[in-house]
Amino acid sequence: MILTVTPNTTLDHTLIIPTFQLNQTIRAHESYYSMGGKPTDASWILGELGIPSLALGFAAGSIGHKVAALLQQRQVQTDFIEVDGESRLNTVIVCADGSGQSTITTSTLQVRDVHLNALREKFIQALPAATCVILGGTLPKGASPSLYAGFIELAKAHGIPVIFDAGEPNLSAGLAAGPTYIKPNQDELSGLVGERVTDMASAYRAGQRILEQYGTAPIMTFGGDGALAVLPGRAYRIPPLPIKVVSAAGAGDAVLAGLAASIERAQPIEEGLRWGMAAASAVCLLPGTADCRREDVERFLPQIELIPYP
Repeated sequence: MILTVTPNTTLDHTLIIPTFQLNQTIRAHESYYSMGGKPTDASWILGELGIPSLALGFAAGSIGHKVAALLQQRQVQTDFIEVDGESRLNTVIVCADGSGQSTITTSTLQVRDVHLNALREKFIQALPAATCVILGGTLPKGASPSLYAGFIELAKAHGIPVIFDAGEPNLSAGLAAGPTYIKPNQDELSGLVGERVTDMASAYRAGQRILEQYGTAPIMTFGGDGALAVLPGRAYRIPPLPIKVVSAAGAGDAVLAGLAASIERAQPIEEGLRWGMAAASAVCLLPGTADCRREDVERFLPQIELIPYP
């Protein structure tokens, strides 16, 4: 069973607008509600692929209930801790003219020590049946980055691979515990190394340092430039597929799902890279965050290339 842990559960509200202009009334011509949050996005995608998972985390209010209900519709098991405040509702603004997209995020969940202890206990209880853990995202009010390090250490003590995906300062805190894989995007990787990563060569150098220092293999995603995976003894550049991108929101989270799927199936991690990048491409075809169609993923899978690097 794949175990996902989302401390800051989220729904995304995607608005498709003609173009963005300040000080103007902008009328969206399309509007979608979809999943949000890195690990819950991965569970959402795994559900579409027919792969079971158990989603843990914190949730609150009507939005938290909606997150759980949506996941359950895809046969994802959910066991969220009810906390104070409200699960987040983020706004994803996509410009139909192709000029780009932005996400406006909020912080409305509030956790206390009793909630943190309860989630830790649920996590420990779930570990014996877990084949892989996906962990990450932002943290709600009341949770510190040490939460990630503690959960990674617990999973490692049970011999369970961990896929970790977060930005600073959470990324550094979790990385110090030595997860099996991290999946930073370009901005997250730049924040981690303290300088702008501008090309594959600088990303490769950063990836090598991460692997050598922490024993963690980084799978680094670069949007329209594809991805770079630095693994023990080998590295791969993965070019993007030539598709028309509707929205890239959640595409990186599809890579988490693909990696976890290969671990669940006891396949080489290269298969996970192929599934992850195929799923990421499928996500880009639809406007909702992390939405994809299984038939698109399977159609793209044989087109994914893993090119040895450098």
